[in-house]
Amino acid sequence: MPDTHLDAFRLSPLPEIHFGRQAIHRLPALIARHGRRVLLVTGRHSFIDSPRWPALRSALAEQGLSWAQVSIDGEPSPRQVDEIVAAQRDGGIDAVVAIGGGSALDAGKAVAGLLRTGTSVMDHLEGVGRGLPYPGPAAPLIAVPTTAGTGSEATRNAVLSERGPGGFKKSFRDDRLMARVALVDPDLLAGCPADQLAANAMDAFTQLLESYVSAGASPPTDALAWSGMEAFHQALWTALDDDPDRAREGYPGLAYASLMSGITLAQAGLGSVHGLASPLGALFPIPHGVVCGTLLAEATALNIAALRERGEAPGALARYARVGRLLADSPELGEQAACDALVETLRDWTRRLAMPRLGAFGMTPADLARVVAGARGGSMKTNPLVLSDEELTALLASRL
Repeated sequence: MPDTHLDAFRLSPLPEIHFGRQAIHRLPALIARHGRRVLLVTGRHSFIDSPRWPALRSALAEQGLSWAQVSIDGEPSPRQVDEIVAAQRDGGIDAVVAIGGGSALDAGKAVAGLLRTGTSVMDHLEGVGRGLPYPGPAAPLIAVPTTAGTGSEATRNAVLSERGPGGFKKSFRDDRLMARVALVDPDLLAGCPADQLAANAMDAFTQLLESYVSAGASPPTDALAWSGMEAFHQALWTALDDDPDRAREGYPGLAYASLMSGITLAQAGLGSVHGLASPLGALFPIPHGVVCGTLLAEATALNIAALRERGEAPGALARYARVGRLLADSPELGEQAACDALVETLRDWTRRLAMPRLGAFGMTPADLARVVAGARGGSMKTNPLVLSDEELTALLASRL
């Protein structure tokens, strides 16, 4: 359980949360709170190719709501966001609804943030933008995830990307970008391809574990991260079962774990996996969940070894051990054995989920230094300890 010692902490705003099966049916009434015209930001295929799309359109019409719709194919770029905003700014949009995976939710968050400001996303994008303060206000946003991974429905940042040699993966971040409502319906996971579901799940677990051992963790985030990891542990392999009825039993646990991971990452920060994910996602066509799935075991092993060797942050080792006992179903394990069990469990997941290596996406040894050089952003700053360039290089090399 979380430490009992209480230090000062800060909590950012959270959305109003609607969680549960068939929660999607509440969406039209939730939209109507904010006006009569809505912009729907969806993924390219998963939701609009499902029977839920015509059903939603009919329900919107019955509620007397009008709508416009845009699709997001892949990770959104600053230019794509600005183009959507320019096309919709004068359209009388009262609210934005983002329905889809993390990319659709991030795009919807950025669009809602800019519809009423008259500014460009590049005015505010961290690290590569113009450094101008975000003036607000944001249009009301309702976030409806159809995957269980990013937790973007509960975060205050929109991740935007440009791929290629000069590429980047950066956040547009402000408390006012937080969704007014997060509507999480586990049944929306039905039909998600198994490999995508697995990668998204590993993203959620990585966020839970990294926020739990983060230098920015606090008693509230500890409690939420722990409950998310318990739910994940009970649900993962059920949700990935080949039998659709059996898999459906695991969806609520994955959806809950993902939601908790979004809350905790926004409040506590993350760690080395997400520090490396930023340059990896910018330079190579690697899905974010795959980055997490392929790096988590070795990143955890590196953190544990470095903590033992340097004697730093002993509380982090104790936290890793608690998670190791949870995943091994072995509450009697001592700290060292429990940490070792955690690493072995994560390595087993990596094998069983067939997480691709980085080389499958074109990364070579010649790219290691460039990735490490781009990895010193915000997530790396809340890793339990500072890792050297040499340590990060060896971590990446182990998964080439």
